[in-house]
Amino acid sequence: MSISALDLFKIGIGPSSSHTMGPMRAGALFAEALADLLDEVARVRIDLYGSLAATGIGHGTDKAVVGGLLGNLPEATDPDRFEADVAAVGREGRLLLAGRRPVPFDWATDLRFHREALPRHPNALDLTALGEDGRVVHTARYYSIGGGFVVDEEEAARGGTGVDEVSVRYPFNTAEELLATAARESLSIAQVVAANEEAWRPAHETRAALVNIWGVMEACVERGIRQEGLLPGGLRVPRRAPDLYRRLTCDPRPNLITVTFSAMEWVNLYALAVNEENAGGGRVVTAPPTARPGSSRPCSTTTWTSPSTRATTTSSTSCWPPPRWGCC
Repeated sequence: MSISALDLFKIGIGPSSSHTMGPMRAGALFAEALADLLDEVARVRIDLYGSLAATGIGHGTDKAVVGGLLGNLPEATDPDRFEADVAAVGREGRLLLAGRRPVPFDWATDLRFHREALPRHPNALDLTALGEDGRVVHTARYYSIGGGFVVDEEEAARGGTGVDEVSVRYPFNTAEELLATAARESLSIAQVVAANEEAWRPAHETRAALVNIWGVMEACVERGIRQEGLLPGGLRVPRRAPDLYRRLTCDPRPNLITVTFSAMEWVNLYALAVNEENAGGGRVVTAPPTARPGSSRPCSTTTWTSPSTRATTTSSTSCWPPPRWGCC
């Protein structure tokens, strides 16, 4: 199976690619499918099954599906506006389906949780549009299969993965095959993957998309170190990244010892800021479990300030920060 880097690294909102981003996309797909039927819809119903039901409140699955029905897509959602729009649905008892059709929505009765898991996948949801007389205008079942990927019942029955199959220039299925291809073609791993990406789109489009992903990563850290208060949930967990940032920037007279011991603290700060943004429903870049938002981001950014010129530069080539007097 071939998969694009842009399918692996997805922009969305936290805290979960499978329980938040996937259900939001399912809601948006359902709303899109109703484009020619909106005038017939008088109500919508959401049924969550299995894991989506068991942990749905904590992962914001309920809000994510409602947000998708409003027409939001994970990669284009502003977290602050999203929270306000979804809160308005609960407060007003009205949902603007696909951003166009207002229908009544009762959070207590139109959104139902079923602890039983469906056979094909534990992350399943049914979406149903009903007419004035209660008849079913349209219904669809979706499975959020991880990493933000969503398949409908038909694709799930075929064993689909949510990824468009294409023929790439340098196919490989294992790391060993990737290394062998790179050695045979005298290419780096990055060059092999970049060549394969051209099966989906021109190289300049891939680069632009990756630059955008990088920008979202940077913005996530910036927002994370400035967001105060408590994280969502009943445990009343305070955000710690802002305080750590203040401690790391409060000493105007750094020395060799403080710089040496603060190096990992800056990496910890990046990870903590992103983890808290993810937990708080912020805008993140996510990937399958081997590259969680909080672990992948700090290994790609280091910022350092020259002690002589005070000029600040940023490097994106190493997991370990270069010698520096301070980071920000």
